[in-house]
Amino acid sequence: MTGPQVMMIAISRSIGKKLTATSTVAVAFVLMYEARVMDFSDFGTIARVGEARIAAAEDVALPAPGNHLRFTATAYCKGTTTASGVNVRTGIAAADPGLLPVGSVIQVSRLGERYNGIYTIMDTGPSVQGRHIDIYMWSCNEALELGRRPIAINVLRLGWNPTASTPTMVSRLFRQREEAMEPHGLLPSRPIEIH
Repeated sequence: MTGPQVMMIAISRSIGKKLTATSTVAVAFVLMYEARVMDFSDFGTIARVGEARIAAAEDVALPAPGNHLRFTATAYCKGTTTASGVNVRTGIAAADPGLLPVGSVIQVSRLGERYNGIYTIMDTGPSVQGRHIDIYMWSCNEALELGRRPIAINVLRLGWNPTASTPTMVSRLFRQREEAMEPHGLLPSRPIEIH
């Protein structure tokens, strides 16, 4: 008999080993179910290689901490308060909240030494859609001179997007277990007075 056959016979004779093997397979299935699989159809034809494949992957990649992505940049100079309620100032940019939620921190490069640096996404706007950021500048003349330029960004931190916080299957299972363990009685809104 071979090694795998001996192992199968040993597993088939022990209930404890059967339970261990079954639970291992179940955990592996849940983890594989939650894993994100890369789909090669996003890259176009397989004949493309090298930089073309990397560029195509970059175009479909969603911003995540550590990602280097291509965007376009413009500048704005009007307004006093951002969508987040903060006063406008240098170092603030506007972005599409579906890609870069308010509170995201990005590092901009390829924009020129004067404008390269770290920006916080604190504003949104109807004209800022997709892979586009709008950088706040105090001088309107300077903002006009910047025009529209291709840039590269490095996502340092993503802000909070309520639609991006859907619980995974594993967290839903743990939440159900925790809810079952909690007492169901309501706590009083005021302390109970003892006389």
